[in-house]
Amino acid sequence: MDAHGQKSDDDQALLKACRNGDLAAYECLVKRHQRMLFNIALRMTGVSEDACDIVQDAFIAAWQKIGDFRGEAKLSTWLTAIVVNLSRNRRQQSRQRGRHEAYSLDAPFPGSNGEIFPDPPSEAPSALQQMEEVELRLFLHRCIDALTDEFREVLILRDMHELSYEEVAGTLNLREGTVKSRLFRARDAVKECLKKAVGKI
Repeated sequence: MDAHGQKSDDDQALLKACRNGDLAAYECLVKRHQRMLFNIALRMTGVSEDACDIVQDAFIAAWQKIGDFRGEAKLSTWLTAIVVNLSRNRRQQSRQRGRHEAYSLDAPFPGSNGEIFPDPPSEAPSALQQMEEVELRLFLHRCIDALTDEFREVLILRDMHELSYEEVAGTLNLREGTVKSRLFRARDAVKECLKKAVGKI
């Protein structure tokens, strides 16, 4: 059995313990999935603080609803769906307040011992190359952020987090054909946006 299958089996064993009120087992599930869920929430909202809150709220909601989870989908898919829904709500609240902070893809991400910064490359590019790369990443982020929720979500889950079409469909409660159609349109929109952006560099 591959590692992915082993992880799913381990999740099932932990879930069984969680349904019996085992908090230690739930803590294991949290540690296993929190980084992946944080990254998704961060991509969805663009704000590190919001992503942290969303993941925390998601795990609280999951614990409260653990008895309702029947295992028809993978646990990771169920948790991701909760995070996506909470991220949608947070983005709507942010738009209503007129507040949306840009997030740099080079920013540190939280770890068990505080913030961890990406390791610098062994052979650093020139200052000009670094500036161009940062600018391109910022343009990419803006292009993705400009997508409507329905297109941005499939792009983030499929292209950035490499979920299968089946997993994306299960997470968003869509048919696979709809996922593929939205993904095609999302990629096309980002490509056109980047073409205009690159011309400004």
